[in-house]
Amino acid sequence: MIELEQKIGYTFRNRQHLETALVHSSYANESKTEISNNERQEFLGDAVLSVIVSDYLFKRVLLPEGDLTKIRAAVVCETSLAEFAGQIGLGNYLRLGKGEEANGGRNRPSILADAFEALIAAIYLDGGFKAAAKFVLPFASRSIEHIENASFHDYKTQLQEIVQKNPEEKVSYVLTGERGPDHDKWFEVEVRLNSNVIGRGQGRSKKAAEQQAAREALALMGK
Repeated sequence: MIELEQKIGYTFRNRQHLETALVHSSYANESKTEISNNERQEFLGDAVLSVIVSDYLFKRVLLPEGDLTKIRAAVVCETSLAEFAGQIGLGNYLRLGKGEEANGGRNRPSILADAFEALIAAIYLDGGFKAAAKFVLPFASRSIEHIENASFHDYKTQLQEIVQKNPEEKVSYVLTGERGPDHDKWFEVEVRLNSNVIGRGQGRSKKAAEQQAAREALALMGK
């Protein structure tokens, strides 16, 4: 347990929350003594995770509601959560029934994803929302940035293709501001057509900010 606490960067005051998060229903069903499985904590963790990711997206990603919903769905899906669990080796700490163990349950995405949500709930129950968010956001923010870059990378290209139809026109991107500590920078960029500002964007990287500026420019052009 201490090793896992070190990995997740959180020390429990009530370690029972952590122990319950690691108990799969197959283990509880086979146990000769009554023991709680992690399904109720999984339910709570799912809700806490959704609020954390939604709050982050609302404050940091300047996209319409439909796009935010798609990004959130990708971050909290089983595949992503199983990957997060794998990054901390969560499967090694699970308590599984003999059958589930024999069938490779420690590496099963559904089990890992559920356990990760149960772990979020455990931290929330023990330390509150702020502690849960501190645990979740390093995973979620990296995932969000990757999704943004993969999904919205063509705005600059699309804008450039439009501008190239007029050889005398030139597009440039200008960094107008940055704030925050090194590990959590926030960049502001303007896109200019010749010397005229046609769009502004913000993002956790210069690239992301440029994409959002290009997106705004395209919207102003009716594209």
